Amino acid sequence: MIYAEYMEAQCGRSSLDGELSAADRQPPDGRWLAAADRRPSDRGWLAADRRPADRRWSAADRRLRAVDRRLLVMARDCGGQRGIAAAAQALSFAGEHGALWLAAGLAGAASDGERRGAWLRATTVVGGAHLMGMGMKRVVRRARPATGAAPHPGSPPEQALRPPLVNTLGRYSFPSCHAASAAAAVVAFGALLPSGGRLLPSIAAAMCVSRLVVGVHYPTDIAAGAALGGLAARLGRRWMIRPLATLGTRGGERGD
Repeated sequence: MIYAEYMEAQCGRSSLDGELSAADRQPPDGRWLAAADRRPSDRGWLAADRRPADRRWSAADRRLRAVDRRLLVMARDCGGQRGIAAAAQALSFAGEHGALWLAAGLAGAASDGERRGAWLRATTVVGGAHLMGMGMKRVVRRARPATGAAPHPGSPPEQALRPPLVNTLGRYSFPSCHAASAAAAVVAFGALLPSGGRLLPSIAAAMCVSRLVVGVHYPTDIAAGAALGGLAARLGRRWMIRPLATLGTRGGERGD
């Protein structure tokens, strides 16, 4: 009798343990809701709120790209005239690797012995802006403008782009290093030239436009490059000009 009661108690305990272990194996309520209820609601949340925003961003991006392409096509079509094409090619070649601006800085250093150090520092700033543009190209990796037919199905036929007038060493276009070095030269050399170098902005602007006429950059590439070069030169201007201020102060003290 005692043995029967003992066995009955053990069987009841084992069945109870089995029920508890089965219950314990069930996920907690929070996890169950996360797996069964919350994920569909999250998907609904994304579909209801985030996807329209993504569509708005994608639509704005498509419009920007279309305007970018249209402006490039218009500028490249201007290169169909022989004189404009020759001038654009000459400016584009002169600006390769910032050659025109580096040569101008070295010429300023050679002709202005009193401010030779400032000219060399300004030339360094221009070269640094060009290198910054090259580094950013390898981060962004935006391809050069595609020639020939319109890049996307359904695009209007007027977006077809003529072949470029010059060859390029790199595959990427954003930002324009020509624009970066040109804008940096305007800021850096303008601080050392009489009246801020009135010809510099015109030459720099013509060089930037030449990259559109030859068909190797989008307008947004030019704008980004000019902003990068101008900012780099602004940041380096104090380093470039400070020795001149110190020299002027010492000269005044000697005069007294």
